[in-house]
Amino acid sequence: MIGAAMEHYTERHLAGRFGSRRTPVYGTQGMVAASQPLAAQAGLQMLLAGGTAADAAVATAAALVVVEPMSTGIGGDAFALVYDAGTGAVRALNGSGRAPQALTRDLIAARGHTEMPLLGWLPVTVPGAVAAWADLLAAHGRMTLAEVLAPAIRYAEAGFAVSETIARGWAHLAPKIAQQAAAARTYLIDGKPPLVGTVVRQPGLARSLRLIAEHGAAAMYTGELAQAIVAASEREGGVLALEDLAAHTSTWQDPLRVRYRDVEVLQCPPNGQGIVALMALGILDGLDLAAHPAGSPAALHLQIEALRLAFADAAAYVADPAMASVPVELLLSDANTARRRALIDPAHAMTRVPITPLPGGHDTVYFSIVDAAGNAVSFINSLYYGFGAGVVAGETGICMQNRGAGFVLDAAHPNALEPGKRPYHTIIPGMALRDGRLWASFGVMGGFMQPQGHVQTLVNLIDYRMNAQEALDAPRFELIEPYRAQKSVALEYGAPMRAALAALGHDIAADRSEQFGFGGGQIITVDAHGVRCGGTDPRKDGSVVAY
Repeated sequence: MIGAAMEHYTERHLAGRFGSRRTPVYGTQGMVAASQPLAAQAGLQMLLAGGTAADAAVATAAALVVVEPMSTGIGGDAFALVYDAGTGAVRALNGSGRAPQALTRDLIAARGHTEMPLLGWLPVTVPGAVAAWADLLAAHGRMTLAEVLAPAIRYAEAGFAVSETIARGWAHLAPKIAQQAAAARTYLIDGKPPLVGTVVRQPGLARSLRLIAEHGAAAMYTGELAQAIVAASEREGGVLALEDLAAHTSTWQDPLRVRYRDVEVLQCPPNGQGIVALMALGILDGLDLAAHPAGSPAALHLQIEALRLAFADAAAYVADPAMASVPVELLLSDANTARRRALIDPAHAMTRVPITPLPGGHDTVYFSIVDAAGNAVSFINSLYYGFGAGVVAGETGICMQNRGAGFVLDAAHPNALEPGKRPYHTIIPGMALRDGRLWASFGVMGGFMQPQGHVQTLVNLIDYRMNAQEALDAPRFELIEPYRAQKSVALEYGAPMRAALAALGHDIAADRSEQFGFGGGQIITVDAHGVRCGGTDPRKDGSVVAY
């Protein structure tokens, strides 16, 4: 046993490429990796109390609603991949909401918009997160909503000290939330965002969480909170109705799967964009990335081109499969993958391809949890843009998402706005199996950066044998607005890389060092001996905790 552990450590230890400033966290029982330490601790408390990965997931998600409010909320959506250690089965939970029945393309046009608005009540879709929490607990948990929401309620009532990256994001978004009185009352202090270390209390949100703890998801969809949300929407020009909230349901699905090298990568099906990562990985699986050094121009060029092709297909086809034809099998087929791979020129970037534009946002929370039994939850919760639509429902403390901005207004497009339809969704949890058992639970936050982050971290883990922390620490690239014809590439790399990729024909974006790009992720890998290795992104305030 000692020999096996030492062999594992040596293999991981020698995999270094980028000189990470922090080391990964190792454990053999429960582990939580989240973008904020207080939220990670909330999840760990559930594991220590005998809860499952599902119990810890809801506790972590709820705590993040309080401590990272610009990125997530009970007015948003959620997706999860759930691994059952006993059977090896993986289920996908789609917790995204649908467009209100009164939200039509004609209404948007009548209000003077030529594309979906980003702010106000018009882009607000039904929030699916709370229903997803309840459904996850019912299917895979042991604890009650009251038990798992207790840490979040405590943070909201007693207060929490704002951490550094979150304070920066809060300040950046202060002008947005100042535009609505309820949002300003909820998230600004004397008209200003909280500074690092400021103790913030959220009594309205605490009361809302207590209502959910006491009455279950019904509080959000048919009870007092539903009525408060609809009343606020009606006062401020929205069309969300009680019937829309009452009709909401989550969806359990089989995940999509693609083989990459010796692992099987899993993603939630559309209406999410996880298929982008799978298409790109399928293309790359036929190319020898390991022949090029990690972080070399040749390696980045191949990944960039694969993602450009994948985004092009997704732009044309990804939508709500309940209301549009989404040719998933065709997109992931060997024949289509080979045709797309053949378009890549190792010596030069492809010419641009005209495609339908969609907006993108960067504010989301992702976390990964593995419990002592080996069950895992890869979970993501979001408001889409920072502070969502910029509106709070009265005194509830509930910030509403702007997921409706993911629709297009072209009636011929599969992702065209229709009442009761789910929009194209950016948030995607990831998971990977090796020999039919959990190998990695992972995710990268950040709008359209998400599938790009999934591809880059998996390449780091698999092709370049990095550990979980190194894979997250490594510099990244980002295709900016990947659904527009001109796909600029932003880089965390320095001038030599910028020059090398420009020489290959890539349009290099201006410096983004002061912007919130390149995402933020968490990874937990599990080796053949059951040892968990956790990493958290240095681009966030994250933490990995274990026992």
